[in-house]
Amino acid sequence: MAATVEVKFFNTFILKKTNSNNTPGNAGIAMWNGSYGIPSQIGGYPRSTPQAPDDNNPTNWAIEESRIRGGFNNTSTDYGAKAYLVEEEPNSANRINTLIYSGIFNSRTGINNTNVFSVGEEITKSLDPANGSIQKLYAEDTNLNIFQELKVSKALINKDAIYSAEGQGTPVTQLNLVIGQIVPYLGEYGIGKNPESFSVYGYNKYFSDSNKNVILRLSRSGLDEISSVGMKDYFRDEINRIKVASAPGRILGGWDIYTSQYFISTQKNITLSDTSIKNTTLAWDEKINGWTSFFSFKPDQMFSIRNKFYTTKDGSLWLHNSKKDIISQALTNGAVNNSSNVTVDNVLGVISKGDIVSGPNILPGTFVLSINGFDLVLNRVQTIADNTSLSFSSLARNKFYGVNNISNITFVFNDNAGISKTFKTIEYEGYNGWAVNSFISDPTGEDEFNNNYSFSNDSVNYVYSYNEGAYDSLGNSYPQQLTGNIFRSGFYRKENKYYANLKNKSLPTQGEVHFGEEITGIKGFYGVVQMSTDTTTDFGGEKQLFQVGTEYITNNGYY
Repeated sequence: MAATVEVKFFNTFILKKTNSNNTPGNAGIAMWNGSYGIPSQIGGYPRSTPQAPDDNNPTNWAIEESRIRGGFNNTSTDYGAKAYLVEEEPNSANRINTLIYSGIFNSRTGINNTNVFSVGEEITKSLDPANGSIQKLYAEDTNLNIFQELKVSKALINKDAIYSAEGQGTPVTQLNLVIGQIVPYLGEYGIGKNPESFSVYGYNKYFSDSNKNVILRLSRSGLDEISSVGMKDYFRDEINRIKVASAPGRILGGWDIYTSQYFISTQKNITLSDTSIKNTTLAWDEKINGWTSFFSFKPDQMFSIRNKFYTTKDGSLWLHNSKKDIISQALTNGAVNNSSNVTVDNVLGVISKGDIVSGPNILPGTFVLSINGFDLVLNRVQTIADNTSLSFSSLARNKFYGVNNISNITFVFNDNAGISKTFKTIEYEGYNGWAVNSFISDPTGEDEFNNNYSFSNDSVNYVYSYNEGAYDSLGNSYPQQLTGNIFRSGFYRKENKYYANLKNKSLPTQGEVHFGEEITGIKGFYGVVQMSTDTTTDFGGEKQLFQVGTEYITNNGYY
């Protein structure tokens, strides 16, 4: 119930009753807070004091003056001294295109004015709002690089800039400016809303512009569009794929100081499901002025420290390009019969996800898929005796975040592009362990069948690596023990080169008489080839590939 109380003066405290919840048996009962106001006999208001703790009359109030004894012009309580009172009605403003700087900080003299923003001085510098918000600042030497959504500029910092007086020929004025004149770089490029794509090494700054679907380099010569070096279509489609208005994706950048490459990783927003199985992390190398490779890891952050390249994933820190091999030992606890589940004990060291497993009767290319205490899940079905000694190696190439991956390379045979050819063989120089996943010819013209138009290609069977394709005359095949004469159904080796015949597996097309294995090789003007490392030969080891070639013959009548 509300009450109206008249008072004589302004600056008056009105004290109301409070509820006491800490006195046993008195919970919720109105109690006074200890102040009874100005005594009435010396000019104060009369007070109504409760005579019993159960007096819950809501009209009972206590009034107390802010002036001593309520006297006219007596000392009054106030707010005290106010530092930097700016304005009576302060209004905040979000200036997305403006820079502001504070007072100075000098660690030698103990001056720290970083919390001082004096409105009596010119402490702001605004850029063109048409170019969007400021997303990133990067200072180097005496220049401040300013990255807006649609523009990149630079400003002088820590310089004494000299300006001519306008309309005067001789006089000049020297101004000590914190942020000097802002000069835009040539080119209508910005950093979009992806400041996480920024990375720097030396004089080169790398970043993305999602508004134009490009990757850029800022150097002494200005802005260069490095995504146009053989990857323009890829970045156009990939950045469009992750750009969702309701949940925009990330374009993460980082410099690998170990390999001297700029890494860029495009990732959909974590709130959206990403069904793409493509590798969307790739690297730019200044030495070749081009994009070198795709990678099968998607990091949360990337950075370099002391000549080492690190990434983070799901709260864990990972070192890349490590050559340290951690060897662990364990014994099987119980026999394993045609299963991928293994229980171990007597562990020496630390067994981790992705470790390469070796030991008696362990199949080549075996590694740990997952681990829960002493229970392991391997990638291959095994038959292992009880109390078998196993070794676990942490060193493996193309292993990221505990997951082992297969390396592959795709290229095109396009010699004499205007001549129809029959590709008969494929050969390569390099290490053992490479196989041919696919060898596909260029498509034919569109053919109509049942009102549907489609293209057709020639293709070949999978070409096994040197080890994978091994078998003997007794019917044993790798990785079984081979005896007697050993044959190869894939690559065979001669003078340290690997050769293989191409076996056609194409389906018949309309009007075709001979097809598939009835013909030698595949026909076409060019061939697209994908080679990959196998899953058995020195799994996780080094696999170099120096050169790849093919033997072909010219088809008569096609020039």
